[in-house]
Amino acid sequence: MNCQSFDDVRKIVKDMDISFVQFWFTDVLGVLKSFAITPSELEEGMTEGMGFDGSSIEGFARIEESDMIAKPDPTTFQLVPWRSGDRPVARMFCDVLHPDGTPYEADPRYVLKKLLKKIAEKGYTFYVGPEAEYFYFKDDKGTEVLDKGGYFDSRPVDMGSSLRRDTIFALQDMGIQVEYSHHEVAPSQHEIDLRYNEALRMADNMMTYRMVVKEIARQNGVYATFMPKPIFGENGSGMHVHQSLFLKDKNAFYDASDNFNLSTIAKQYIAGLMRHAPEITAICNQWVNSYKRLVPGYEAPVYVSWARRNRSAMIRVPMYKPGKENATRIEFRSPDPTCNPYLAFAVMLGAGLKGIENKYELAAPVEEDIFEMNPAERKAHGITDLPGTLYAALLATEKSEMVRDVLGDHVFNKFIENKRIEWDSYRTHVSQYELDKYLSTL
Repeated sequence: MNCQSFDDVRKIVKDMDISFVQFWFTDVLGVLKSFAITPSELEEGMTEGMGFDGSSIEGFARIEESDMIAKPDPTTFQLVPWRSGDRPVARMFCDVLHPDGTPYEADPRYVLKKLLKKIAEKGYTFYVGPEAEYFYFKDDKGTEVLDKGGYFDSRPVDMGSSLRRDTIFALQDMGIQVEYSHHEVAPSQHEIDLRYNEALRMADNMMTYRMVVKEIARQNGVYATFMPKPIFGENGSGMHVHQSLFLKDKNAFYDASDNFNLSTIAKQYIAGLMRHAPEITAICNQWVNSYKRLVPGYEAPVYVSWARRNRSAMIRVPMYKPGKENATRIEFRSPDPTCNPYLAFAVMLGAGLKGIENKYELAAPVEEDIFEMNPAERKAHGITDLPGTLYAALLATEKSEMVRDVLGDHVFNKFIENKRIEWDSYRTHVSQYELDKYLSTL
């Protein structure tokens, strides 16, 4: 469904006898929020936006300044496939505004739009292609898996293939292109890869993707989770993010004369991501549980490095295929799929732009298995560590002027405040591990 204007929306709502239109937006943590309006209220909603109480949304406003407006983006209009019937339901993503119509600085979508507008003025477009992993469990009360399959396993070992198929059909019905899907390394772990797209559209698509995966699972009596590390001793779920900059219709990351087929801009971009990686880790891995995934031995990158073939590196540059210049890209492997995609894509781009603006030098690639190196060998290669806990990541983020500039003071401070509360709650919690280990001996 291709809507370009509110006139298109009006026509479809009338022709298809739409029953409700859901207005979608996210809070600072990337939790999807929505409310539904009837077609009779749609005209006002499209022209003026719909008011709501921002003080009830995480990271938005204080009570004394809580009036907010949700203004829908007509280009995001799609039918909701899990609400089919005689009178279907549709949705649109919204920009959050002040009552006077100006953008609200705490809206994550605005944070990304603002940075994309800045690079668009220089002729650039930022493309991303995330690979988001997740698990299917019997229910949300535990981690009983549906299968014991592994990487690329097929039926009958892979018991999630029909669920993935139905999910892909639903995504396609919503205008989201899928490249491929497969069983992942851990039992009952899966991946559906979306075809790369412009960053704002992809952030919308990621929010939709997470919803569709969960809804299709629910309709089939199982539970899907993007929790980064739900099972001890098994691989966690990551979200490798492929990214590139285009200058008009040409890939600015490609250079045929370079040994790696990477342009100077691409190398500076990688160097920017590497230098600022610790600062953006809390944004890209925002939960206490995220750091149970970022440990050696489970394929998740924990060391700041780049390579071409080496999948233990934090950044990988996929091999160039002749005639595929536009496919030249870098793959940032540390984020997980529970991040706020609007903020995560923004800080990734912000880090890369810092590298370009300040002409950062890119270190040599590390093609050896970093997980097999001892600390002295890593030091000799100039390899540093990503933060190992949410607290360590927050300390790095708090000191980052780059992250503050990208997010803006309001989102920056609200995010830090929320994550400090989470860390304090976690560090004061007495776990079953502690009881089992210490109670009978201390």
